[in-house]
Amino acid sequence: MTESLDSTREAAWRAYIEASQRLYTQLEEDLRVDSGLSFADYHVLVVLSEAPGQRLRMGELASRLIFSPSRLTYQITSMQRRGLVSKEPCPDDRRGNEAVLTAAGLLTLSEAAPHHLASVRTHLMDDLDDDEVACLTRVFGRLGDRLRAACPAPTTDATS
Repeated sequence: MTESLDSTREAAWRAYIEASQRLYTQLEEDLRVDSGLSFADYHVLVVLSEAPGQRLRMGELASRLIFSPSRLTYQITSMQRRGLVSKEPCPDDRRGNEAVLTAAGLLTLSEAAPHHLASVRTHLMDDLDDDEVACLTRVFGRLGDRLRAACPAPTTDATS
């Protein structure tokens, strides 16, 4: 049987779960109200906007977003219908596809970003002092590194 958490760690775990779910829900709601985007839409737009040529192979994009290939295909299809992204064959490997940020997607991101940043500031950052921000960065940076090492991204490329 797995050893239970002591009361301090259990309280930390429960506080994290509840607060992180409330924060995610609030940020998603604010995004939808302000821009009509979901959190997943916004994340796709951000990652593509930062990629060379504003395009990424589907497998690389899925890995960066921590999406399964099927979830990414669904997400990209939804965003294609709205003109935010396109899906094009990879120029160097016609078997693969790339997600490409469209001009409309970039405009949508540039219009949504200030509202999203204000939401992040209001609901998280403005309530933290510099030491707390540094602590969060250390904790979640270390946790992210450990989880990536334990569960590396799949090596197969999503071509859908």
